[in-house]
Amino acid sequence: MEPVARSQSPTGTDIAAPKDATLIYRQSRWTRLTHWLWAISLFFMLLSGLQIFNARPQLYIGKESGFGYNNTIFAIGAENTSAGARGYTEIFGKRFDTTGVLGWSGPPGQETSRGFPSWATIPSYYDLGTARVVHFFFAWVLTTTLIVWVVASVANGHLRRDLAPRIDDLRRLPRDIVDHAKLKFHHTREYNTLQKMAYGGVLFVLLPLMIITGLAMSPSMDSVLPFLNELLGGRQTARTIHFTVMLLLVAFFVVHILMILAAGPINELRSIITGWYRTDPPAHDDKTPARSA
Repeated sequence: MEPVARSQSPTGTDIAAPKDATLIYRQSRWTRLTHWLWAISLFFMLLSGLQIFNARPQLYIGKESGFGYNNTIFAIGAENTSAGARGYTEIFGKRFDTTGVLGWSGPPGQETSRGFPSWATIPSYYDLGTARVVHFFFAWVLTTTLIVWVVASVANGHLRRDLAPRIDDLRRLPRDIVDHAKLKFHHTREYNTLQKMAYGGVLFVLLPLMIITGLAMSPSMDSVLPFLNELLGGRQTARTIHFTVMLLLVAFFVVHILMILAAGPINELRSIITGWYRTDPPAHDDKTPARSA
């Protein structure tokens, strides 16, 4: 019998592999599991969070809010005009008509005043209690998974080996930016510099900041972590930061999906579902013709 080909997983474990040398085992089971847990958690947190936001669709800077203060930086609402009810979004005092999407939306003839439309919230109808239950449940799933992932990644070397940028990575950064702008992608076992920076920014800046600001907005946490509100400039400022981080995570998701489509969706999805990833074939010199895939 011919010996079974072996490939080394990211954690250093030998596993059975196809004979095709370009097909490698790139993503461990643990990496794939946490990826999908985070994706599902963030999806439900986003839509339930928009429902919670609809209860007061304004953002402020500072410790106080209300009619007696002039610290509103963002608002979604509706108003009566000569053309009928219109929805609007106001950013730093600049107002935009967003009828049909933000402020005033719904089926024709059944429009209502609401911040985000029903199709973008969980539940679709106004139910603050259910939205909070869904939001907090998946927030704890996200938080617990992130903590366990960090501990495991430090222990097994994944963090140091695969995500921590090195000096060579920083030197390659200008070239990586140019290659991405040209939609020129290199399929290798290692993450490129932009991937390391993007993933590191999400895992070690945006997600922790989302968790911290979420805790700061909870009145029940005041007695446990009384310094959080002061550190963040007040509960209203924490809420604004929380909302801003949400927008940044949505932007990351959009760019992430676009990069997957541009780099080869089948290969990228196979990697995060099965762990197997097809790399670029080895370079050939001018005297040796390259074989087609």
